[in-house]
Amino acid sequence: MSTATSAWFDCSSGASGDMVLGALIDAGAPVGPIRHAVEAVAPGDIRIRTERVTRCGLAATKVHVDTADGPPHRTWHSIRRTLEEAALPGSVREQALSVFARLARAEAAVHGIAVDDVHFHEVGALDAIGDVVGSCAAFHELGIGAASATPIALGSGTTRSAHGRIPVPVPAVLRLLADHGAPARSGGLPYEMCTPTGAALVLTFCRTWNELPPLRLSGGGTGAGTRDPEGVPNVLRVVLGVPADPAPQEAAADSARTTQAAVVECNIDDLDPRIWPHVLDRLMAAGASDAWLTPILMKKGRPAHTLSVLCPPALLPAVREIVMTETSTIGTREYRVEKRELDRHFITVPVGEAAVRVKIATRDGCPVNAQPEYEDVAAAAELLGVPLKTALARAIAAANTDAANRRPAP
Repeated sequence: MSTATSAWFDCSSGASGDMVLGALIDAGAPVGPIRHAVEAVAPGDIRIRTERVTRCGLAATKVHVDTADGPPHRTWHSIRRTLEEAALPGSVREQALSVFARLARAEAAVHGIAVDDVHFHEVGALDAIGDVVGSCAAFHELGIGAASATPIALGSGTTRSAHGRIPVPVPAVLRLLADHGAPARSGGLPYEMCTPTGAALVLTFCRTWNELPPLRLSGGGTGAGTRDPEGVPNVLRVVLGVPADPAPQEAAADSARTTQAAVVECNIDDLDPRIWPHVLDRLMAAGASDAWLTPILMKKGRPAHTLSVLCPPALLPAVREIVMTETSTIGTREYRVEKRELDRHFITVPVGEAAVRVKIATRDGCPVNAQPEYEDVAAAAELLGVPLKTALARAIAAANTDAANRRPAP
């Protein structure tokens, strides 16, 4: 199928890993390559099988992920290493890494721990690895170039987790959606309609949020959840096609993710400049995407600064509180913006005897930018006794070599 294929996910009944995988298989993704990809990550531990079922009278594909006995908890660090070493197509690996990176960041924020220390519990179990890698492989096999989705139905009530009963929507789902400014709705049913794995997959695949866009339809599929409630089909649908007019076609070719963000600004001319680093540090620690100062000249020739803060809309109250209490401003202006960003993930490369983390930005699954973490580069330079610029150059060279080794042969 052409890489110009677009997909639209109908998440009006929620989203889970098995529902996403079931919908993509029902849409025509071949099961063989999906099983091969999962086997590359967890040899002999996971078996994918499908079953035709009905949900509220609708035919759908139910995916079963049968697993061998294994450790119940896995860290993001161990999952990342497994995915990086697995023999997977480049786009499948990058998307799977992106899904788990989103999950790790959300779980770390919810539990107040470092990202690499996150124990995924059921998210890191073999069945979820099968859902994530299988869904990314199915997405690849269908040749989908761009995707959008409806607002995701979340459900209500409580659900059982590794920590006991927790409210629905579960905290990790709320954090995932808030981090990306994604829309959601209750869905009206008294159970968990959206799981963290389902949310992370939809957020990774989809760039925009809308009702069905203009498409020349070519197919579609329906994936079933486990429950079969009366009155509402517990399914996730995917619709495939090509854009029906030039404007969507141009959008489909752009792989940058679009999210909603907010900007908070104020002009300040009477703050001790020694305080500014503290203010910026507080804002970044609170979760702002970026914070910066712009020198300006105000009325009567007074030198001043404009403080600007970019953040997810959900963080507006926290950012506003810091700006109001830590600076001398008496007001702010706030506005919404559309943020376009490439997918990114971290790899670790050797620099002599040191290890340096490198942030990789990808476009259509291909690396386009590599930025080593400054603290790691500084530590490597100190350990090796070389200038900082030398350690930086070695880290970038190692990252480029890593990217070349992963790039599929033409």
